Amino acid sequence: MTKHELSEKAGISISFLSDLTNGKANPSLKIMEAIAEALSVPLTLLLESTDLDRRTLDDIAGGKFTQGLPPGYERVFAVLPEHQAFIVKKWSEQTQKKLRGE
Repeated sequence: MTKHELSEKAGISISFLSDLTNGKANPSLKIMEAIAEALSVPLTLLLESTDLDRRTLDDIAGGKFTQGLPPGYERVFAVLPEHQAFIVKKWSEQTQKKLRGE
């Protein structure tokens, strides 16, 4: 989806959307809801924090990302039903603790 298409679907100006993507503006919750709806994703997905930098996020957008992980580990992104997502989140928490040495 282009910025122009997203701006039309979300009902926000292309210039404001450009400012958002360039880190020059901060969206209100109402704007975030409009963007989430336009992208057909839950608002919580847009609000999730991450330890990944901009380059890494761009790499992920193009496919799976394993840089920086120990051999045998892989970062996976998926859309799952709630019950499966719950299980996967638990696995992820356990693995992250293991990798931190906890």
